[in-house]
Amino acid sequence: MSLRNIAIIAHVDHGKTTLVDAMFRQSGLVRENQHMDERAMDSGELERERGITILAKCTSVTWRNTKINIVDTPGHADFGGEVERILSMVDGAALLVDAAEGPLPQTKFVVSKALELGMRPMVIINKVDRSDARPSEVLDEIFDMFDALGADENQLDFPVLYAVGRDGWAVEDLESDTGVNLNPLFDLIVSHVPIPSHDTEKPFTMLATTLEANPYLGRVLTGRIATGRATVNMPIKALDTDGTVLETGRATKLMSFYGLERVPIDMAEAGDIIAVAGLSEATVAHTLCAPEVTEPLPSRPIDPPTLAMTFSVNDSPLAGREGKKVTSRQIGERLFREAEGNVAIKIQESKDRDSFEVAGRGELQLGVLIEIMRRESFELSVSRPRVLYKTLDGIRLEPIEDAVIDVDEEFSGAVVEAMSERKAEMQSMKPSGGGKVRIEFLAPSRGLIGYHGQFLTQTRGTGIMNRLFHGYAPYKGAIATRREGVLISNSDGEAVAYALFNLLDRGPQFIGAGVKVYRGMIIGEHTRDNDLEVNPLKGKQLTNMRASGKDDAVKLPPPRTMSLEQALAYIQDDELVEVTPSSIRLRKRYLHPNDRKKMANKADAA
Repeated sequence: MSLRNIAIIAHVDHGKTTLVDAMFRQSGLVRENQHMDERAMDSGELERERGITILAKCTSVTWRNTKINIVDTPGHADFGGEVERILSMVDGAALLVDAAEGPLPQTKFVVSKALELGMRPMVIINKVDRSDARPSEVLDEIFDMFDALGADENQLDFPVLYAVGRDGWAVEDLESDTGVNLNPLFDLIVSHVPIPSHDTEKPFTMLATTLEANPYLGRVLTGRIATGRATVNMPIKALDTDGTVLETGRATKLMSFYGLERVPIDMAEAGDIIAVAGLSEATVAHTLCAPEVTEPLPSRPIDPPTLAMTFSVNDSPLAGREGKKVTSRQIGERLFREAEGNVAIKIQESKDRDSFEVAGRGELQLGVLIEIMRRESFELSVSRPRVLYKTLDGIRLEPIEDAVIDVDEEFSGAVVEAMSERKAEMQSMKPSGGGKVRIEFLAPSRGLIGYHGQFLTQTRGTGIMNRLFHGYAPYKGAIATRREGVLISNSDGEAVAYALFNLLDRGPQFIGAGVKVYRGMIIGEHTRDNDLEVNPLKGKQLTNMRASGKDDAVKLPPPRTMSLEQALAYIQDDELVEVTPSSIRLRKRYLHPNDRKKMANKADAA
């Protein structure tokens, strides 16, 4: 049977996972009367809730005696580390672009990685049935993007298909062909993607690209066999990137991908993508090989992290009431385990060993990690995200991002003003159809932290902002952060409706009546720029003399609730987010007001 390895790459919400669903059905992998979940490749609980792909996943379909290994990749820039690793184990890429939105920053990112590897991506312009679709203009934009990324003549001569992944059809010519099925896509993959190298004479070598833990098999490493053959129970070893032998063992289990399942196999040859179990220390970017091999396979360097947060033990008065894993040892073990399989995350332990600096690609990536941990019954406190600076020849450099904003024309002025306040430089501004404007900025990463909520308010929820790491540039100076102060509880207990009602004039509140609070916890936003300590426990003084209407029930407006990402973006440097399995609370780093004054005086003196 012939073999092809291909990755499907695209921006968020351009339809990768939905297209793979249709490929499953039309390749005969799923019977017509068989139930299959929508977006079957998004198997994680968080992936289904958020509608995004977080982890790259392998699958395969068979088409006319050809096995096609397909890798569904994440579309968000924060999970770009997954894309970079995956591209090293495929021979071709299918670039999916929305027929209305066109190529966006993440599209540019993944295409640049594919072109660097010498691939010839095939282009699929998806969602051509949209009312605002503009396939011919999008095709021109894709060509310009390839050219700007330095594609050679061979890569610029890419094949194009027009498709509606949701309905399961693709055509070569949108004007003359009628969309029936995905046969043109399958045929193009077989004819366009190169057959993988089939060097079976050399000893077995394989570069590990993904890692997962299995309760029965232990570590399971997935990758493509570069040379030789792999057989069950054969002796293997793991080499570090510098050639150091990490461990030796046996391949206790070999598994190949068939649809959504992994099927045990006895042997696999060069070019195939398999999962191997049997080693206990090997991880991503290590080379699995036969005992006689001494040189590791080259692994691509991963772009460095640009943001960091401090994860620490939850030391609030309510600590330990909702979570089961609360110690620094448990938090540290979980974080280092995450770093083993996620090469885009770096962990550094503090000197006092009660906190950890976690560096990653962006707020979403770190927010997803925190959300996964809280669902695993962890309790922790998390600091505000901060950027990682570099120093070169005595010059302080900071990370800069490409920000592409699609917004209605009437809101463009407010967005441009807000971005300029955050030291962003506008690169271009052009109409994108349907009364919308596309504005491109180069903005400091620290200026974009916490801006998304304000952006949605400015655009009445209609704006779309996409971001991508651009590079490092000289420090652009101070940027104004949140202008409002906060309301801080000065007592421990349960919030009283009467007290909260009397605090409404002070600003919007984050809690409702009956919620447990403690001294130093943030319960609302102050209408002025200073912090204010308030008493949310103050009850109504009862007397024998009452006027008519005095005992009417107090009616409070709904509290302003925040998601985890919104809370992380909202807090300042002297504040923390307390995360437990059932609660997200905002608090001051130092709970006692005297401690806060001492630290403020120290900061002023410094």
